[in-house]
Amino acid sequence: MPNPQYPIPKIQLLLHLVPIVGFFPSLWTLYRGQGSREQLAISRLSITLALTWLLSYLLLATGAATSDFFPLRLFILNSFLTSSYFLVSVWLILRLMQGKSGRLPGFSSLAERVLGKYLS
Repeated sequence: MPNPQYPIPKIQLLLHLVPIVGFFPSLWTLYRGQGSREQLAISRLSITLALTWLLSYLLLATGAATSDFFPLRLFILNSFLTSSYFLVSVWLILRLMQGKSGRLPGFSSLAERVLGKYLS
């Protein structure tokens, strides 16, 4: 555990929220089980967002590749999903830089329930 006198640098927390790349330091933080409560919560949220995006992306891409009726619509939906993932990540980074909470309603509680059991 980090010393409470020396808080986690914001840069380290922001690194966890970088889209796609932040998945790996977040996974490492949860695997070690060391970090502040805020760092563990941000790590869980980052992993949940990345895995949700990846699963949805793969399902939509598979549907678009196998569909005869509306592949273009699925590709467009897939691009909206990817854009949303990146925008939410940037929004969370900006909130952390302002000193606000890095929680997302729904996703944070899902991350606590699912990943809290297995990776903390």
